Amino acid sequence: MTIVQALSAYVVAAGLLTLTPGLDTALVLRTAAVEGPKRAAFAALGINVGCLIWGGAVALGLGALLAASTLAFNVLKWIGAAYLLWLGLNLLLKPRDRFEVAGGDRRGGGDLTWMRRGFLTNLLNPKVGVFYVSFLPQFLPQGVQAAPFIFLLAVIHVVLGSCWSATLIAATRPIAGVLQNAAVVRWLDRLTGGVFLAFGVRLALDRR
Repeated sequence: MTIVQALSAYVVAAGLLTLTPGLDTALVLRTAAVEGPKRAAFAALGINVGCLIWGGAVALGLGALLAASTLAFNVLKWIGAAYLLWLGLNLLLKPRDRFEVAGGDRRGGGDLTWMRRGFLTNLLNPKVGVFYVSFLPQFLPQGVQAAPFIFLLAVIHVVLGSCWSATLIAATRPIAGVLQNAAVVRWLDRLTGGVFLAFGVRLALDRR
């Protein structure tokens, strides 16, 4: 797999995963609906900073592991494959019927309070790190230094997330309405589950 092929495949996969509603989407939508677009933008900025920190930590750790030994790569491969297969099967067999995006009561605090809220929501979620460890190595071409390339993938994920957050903020009510449609939520979960399964199988069969 060339660098161009790896990046192209990653953008498609990461783009789909970015569109699938989760904790970050809920935070941005709720903040936009209750606190307004400015504070929602700060919350999204905090989320992105958290992603970059996770991406940097995972890139350095994976870079060291992958450079250390074939055994380290194989252990990481099987753990990552099992995690992705588990996620995929759960999304396919138990898709959600709803995604709660309703806003709550207004909360005090300045704009930076919402940036801190988004930052901590992301940074204190270990699933982000586990997901990066499981997902990003699959797009690493042979002969490319692991750490900088994996961090580049994390940066691309942040760029995609920023674009999606801007879209959410600009069209909060229509998008919130769509994400409360049970058929849409089930479709997104199943589609994402299929992607997870495909990449889990691909990772398990990797003979690098």
